[in-house]
Amino acid sequence: MASSGDSNKGDQLVLLDFWVSPFGQRCRIALAEKAIPYEYSEQELLGTKSDLLLRSNPIHKKIPVLLHNDRPICESLIILNYLDEAFPSAARSLLPSDPYARAQARFWAAYADKIYELGTKLWKLKGDAAAQTKEELVRVLKNLDGELGEKEYFGGEEFGFVDVAAVTFVPWLPSYERYGGFSAEEIAPRLAAWGRRCGERESVAKSLYPPEKVDEFINLLKKTYGIE
Repeated sequence: MASSGDSNKGDQLVLLDFWVSPFGQRCRIALAEKAIPYEYSEQELLGTKSDLLLRSNPIHKKIPVLLHNDRPICESLIILNYLDEAFPSAARSLLPSDPYARAQARFWAAYADKIYELGTKLWKLKGDAAAQTKEELVRVLKNLDGELGEKEYFGGEEFGFVDVAAVTFVPWLPSYERYGGFSAEEIAPRLAAWGRRCGERESVAKSLYPPEKVDEFINLLKKTYGIE
């Protein structure tokens, strides 16, 4: 088991994941925060995908997938929502109780995905296209910095849904900074401080890998795709 705690009686959870995936790491952090026990199943990302993964996610054929009593739930943010709904008696909820606050949290969690989307473009592109992508990524980071404001976490004083969704991109930022030629600390200082604060949580520290390992993986991807 990768975690411990109370869950619905007789439930079996298996997380199909890949070690460095920020989307899978979201699920690991959420499961740890909610103290829900589960089994971790490492999947092959670059080679031949397992029959289990292909059966569990035949549409996108990608991780993460949460198997709850053999029933698959796909897409990381959907999994996070599902965990709150399926395990209401777990240690804590990730989403706020107010419907409007929940809607806002879901919006900003989805918006945070742009960090990875644009960061990936950044190490793939060159010239004007890369410069435009850098500008877009800087804008996203500034917007997140503005939304965070002076709050401890995105939802206020408590680590929650948006924090879980966004913090897994923090180890990727040093690589994006190098490829884009910018400093996240300078353009989004509150966000940078938030990232360090979140990194002190046990659930986060145990789920993320250092930026150096992430950079090694990006270099592996570049070689795999023939990008110089």
